[in-house]
Amino acid sequence: MPALRIDGDDFRLDDEPFRIISGGLHYFRVHPDQWRDRLRKARLLGLNTVDTYIPWNLHQPRPDRFRWDGMLDLTAFLDLAREEGLYVLLRPGPYICAEWEGGGLPSWLLADPGIRLRSADPAFLAAVDGYFDALLPHVLPYLGSRGGPVLAVQVENEFGAYGAEAEDGTAYLGHLTTALRERGVDVPLFTCDQPADLARGSVPGALSTVNFGSGADRNLAVLRAHQPEGPLMCTEFWNGWFDRWGGAHVVRPAADAAAELDAMLSAGASVNLYMFHGGTNFGFTNGANDKHTYRPTVTSYDYDSPLDEAGDPTAKFAAFREVIARHAPVPEAPLPEPSKKLNLLGIELDERAPLFTALDLLGAAVPGDRPLTMEELGQDFGFVLYETRLGTPGPVLLHAPGVHDRAQIFLDGQPVGVLERESHEQTLALTVPPGGAALAVLVENQGRVNYGRAIHDRKGLTGPVSVNGAPLRGGWTSRPLPLDDLGALRYESATAPGVGPAFHRGTFEAAGPADTYLDLAGWTKGCAWVNGFHLGRYWSRGPQQRLYVPGPVLRAGGNEIVVLELHATARGSVDLRDAPDLGPTEE
Repeated sequence: MPALRIDGDDFRLDDEPFRIISGGLHYFRVHPDQWRDRLRKARLLGLNTVDTYIPWNLHQPRPDRFRWDGMLDLTAFLDLAREEGLYVLLRPGPYICAEWEGGGLPSWLLADPGIRLRSADPAFLAAVDGYFDALLPHVLPYLGSRGGPVLAVQVENEFGAYGAEAEDGTAYLGHLTTALRERGVDVPLFTCDQPADLARGSVPGALSTVNFGSGADRNLAVLRAHQPEGPLMCTEFWNGWFDRWGGAHVVRPAADAAAELDAMLSAGASVNLYMFHGGTNFGFTNGANDKHTYRPTVTSYDYDSPLDEAGDPTAKFAAFREVIARHAPVPEAPLPEPSKKLNLLGIELDERAPLFTALDLLGAAVPGDRPLTMEELGQDFGFVLYETRLGTPGPVLLHAPGVHDRAQIFLDGQPVGVLERESHEQTLALTVPPGGAALAVLVENQGRVNYGRAIHDRKGLTGPVSVNGAPLRGGWTSRPLPLDDLGALRYESATAPGVGPAFHRGTFEAAGPADTYLDLAGWTKGCAWVNGFHLGRYWSRGPQQRLYVPGPVLRAGGNEIVVLELHATARGSVDLRDAPDLGPTEE
């Protein structure tokens, strides 16, 4: 594949004028057995390029450990893109936002209490350099300069919005640029920012691009005023949006988005659809926003995209394809057919394993004088169970100002209340029985903040806990519950309603792989797995009501469903549906 270069106001590829018509497709949000299908559909839409972030936090889960397998097999994804005749825009961060847990920054960075993320802090830069040292040898053979599909590489991500308060932003961005170049990245570099942030986020020697969802003519003019020479490009054309728990499902009419795309292409600009195919925040990987109120993102990253969460074409696919055909060649082929779906109702989850009786199988308790944060425990995702004893009987006020993010409170194993960061709740009134009681606080990391200054988002109990104004010191244990391996759980027949969090298990038969949606109507809050694959979180507050199950997760014959219900359900069964339910919509 030829290398991309910038020639005045144009991109050129193999000495021919070239316009980038790209779409966002994050390999880590799609089952790897479905990568080729999604890439092929990108080509059918008329795209010549796909864009992907690289999630540092998953590729380097610990300072001394890297992963490049399964859903993180970046080179396999790049190979498939090349085979499908697509170029790639690579966005390695280190920060990616993406409504992704912590914006892609590893949680272990926050074990350093003084670290300054996204800055020239030597501790942060040393970690970034180590990441680049491990990542770039995988990437270099795929650069366009070496015959690979990677056209260009992004420096950081929307730093202008963050850099408004950063004193060392220029030094930080300069370090990243040098780090990429010194390690062999010789294709064009680019930055992306919203129009008002272009000056703060730009880097000498890197092409500035702009992000927006509407106002193409106006925003491209802002880019041209900032950068008098160079190709015009919108790196994130927001053709949809993401959802948060407790909100509505956000949609954008296809005709409106298509008209904006047409205006951009008519202006001669290159474009990247954000997103072409959103995919799913599987497991515990969703991020959150905190603009004075913490708001976690839902499991689905459908994003109201041209391809929905199951890879089926939406109204935007047809509308965008018609627009692109006015400006560039589009393959002559029918619209893709929807995938095969499974509909199976009334699957009984008739076995149960109470969480509190399985603790030793899931994590080891760490004693201490105070509760330890997830980062201090070396934990990325999941839950922490904090335990101590309250000795004085009678009514008490429990004060826990550092709940990150949702705490369920138990006395002698019985639930007595919930404290939510999102609701700014810190205090709970409870009564300690004669003789005292065991206090347990189960804290869920609902997703580290992925945008703004609040990305320094440590999890668990991040501050002191007091009773009637007196700090609770000594006698604590902190038990990490990452829930990354449920294989040791022992289930019993669920003959009566249980109290407290529990794993519920059931089985079903399937003829073979098929996409489906796990419907948890009647359940309250928790997580779900199918055949050991962690689908993500569910929550009755919505808007999302069903979890996407990728077809490759199912197998012919027997299949297993495990649901961790944190509160209660009166139903005891679940359904597999052949259509999504992302909740009531908001345009």
